[in-house]
Amino acid sequence: MPEPRSAAPDRDGAATTIGVIGGSGLYDLDGLHDVEQRAVDTPFGAPSGAIAIDTLAGRRVTFLARHGAGHRLLPGEVPSRANIWALRSLGVEHVLAVSAVDLLREEVAPLHAVVPDQLIDRTWGQPSTFFGGDAVAHIGFADPFCADTAGVLAAAAEASGVRTHPGGTLVVIEGPAFSTQAESEFHRAPGATIVGMTALPEAKLAREAELCYASLSFVTDYDVWHTQAANVSVELVLANLERNADHAHTTIASAVAQLPAKRTCECGQSLAGALVTAPAAVPAAARERVALLINRYWGSAP
Repeated sequence: MPEPRSAAPDRDGAATTIGVIGGSGLYDLDGLHDVEQRAVDTPFGAPSGAIAIDTLAGRRVTFLARHGAGHRLLPGEVPSRANIWALRSLGVEHVLAVSAVDLLREEVAPLHAVVPDQLIDRTWGQPSTFFGGDAVAHIGFADPFCADTAGVLAAAAEASGVRTHPGGTLVVIEGPAFSTQAESEFHRAPGATIVGMTALPEAKLAREAELCYASLSFVTDYDVWHTQAANVSVELVLANLERNADHAHTTIASAVAQLPAKRTCECGQSLAGALVTAPAAVPAAARERVALLINRYWGSAP
């Protein structure tokens, strides 16, 4: 078993192990005052924007707005590989991802929060792996979210005053259009709880990067299957996002304070049995591209 990796220090010499990805309506974090804005270069291009690093609830935290400043990136344009790589390179181990979602079940209501434990992938437009090009890995993804991190996030959300549902299946669609009525009924058929556009490929990439990833999904509306509710619209989504903003800030601050300093889950060893290609068969360029992820298993390139 490889040795656990240590977190990279920030400019103040403190370890930064918690990353927050803000979705629609969450473009910064309350409580960040002495913010370092870090531009990070990755083998997969630039992240959605500069990464803010500061202290929150006594912990060093990184924050990245998924859709960029001013919400300028469509779901399919979000550079998820660069975003996750950048957080990993800064020493992040836990990722708290915030997003807006639509409802597929009547037992949950708008303005509630869901911390899902399962995913259904209906995306197609973005790369969902750091590997390929002569370096092959197959991660386990049966349980796509870190149960430990999700538990902390769900408890923090409930304590903030928002009705919270731990567990549930999130269907991730390509977007940017909302679902048709037929698609909405199709998504309901397997018993899914919510539908959104951004948790994938983000969650798969986080698993490859050996990060503990959990999603705080704020419900903005019923999806279009619900004949008694207004159809989903940007105006409705934004209005409910604004109403949930205070809950989001409070939840994140509380979760940050409660996350363990040392992980005991298996997320940090996700690549231990996933690397397939023999190290000697990986060309230098391919090896260099994923060195951040594989050097702890294969050692530095000869």
